[in-house]
Amino acid sequence: MTQPVFFIGPRGCGKTTVGQALAREQNWDFVDTDHWLQERAQMNVAAIVEKEGWEGFRARETQALQSVAAPSTVVATGGGMVLADVNRHFMREAGRVIYLRAPVSVLAARLEAFPEEGQRPALTGKPLGEEIRDVLAEREALYSETAHYIIDAAQPLERIIADVLAVLSTPASSGLRLYS
Repeated sequence: MTQPVFFIGPRGCGKTTVGQALAREQNWDFVDTDHWLQERAQMNVAAIVEKEGWEGFRARETQALQSVAAPSTVVATGGGMVLADVNRHFMREAGRVIYLRAPVSVLAARLEAFPEEGQRPALTGKPLGEEIRDVLAEREALYSETAHYIIDAAQPLERIIADVLAVLSTPASSGLRLYS
């Protein structure tokens, strides 16, 4: 059995797409923490935030993370999963953490091409590109601090998967490695 693999990064970086592809490739389980917690809450993220506030959503997010982490499981986390210190430590200790990094322009183009209306409320109320830039400025250090590996998520899916498989075939270490 292998440790869980956690994908972290902002909305639009490809955590779910890459995670599903990796799970298929390796015949592992796949879980998206946002989908998992929405199924259990019987509400979408916007409704949870409206009813319980971001603090309530973040508490549910931590519960989801700890509930789904299992051997031979690929976990796509919500973009804000790294905001809680407990989540950052849990992922680093429980498995391998891969930050899928992409430029703001790539993230904005992906989110505009595949909008998820009603699923995730705006974090700042600013135009999409500006919001992404601001959120990344706030979270970049947390993504980097949490990750065992950083992979260029602006590449084609096949290249990203090849890079992920390469990092997973190396021994885990506390050092950060960048693959692109």
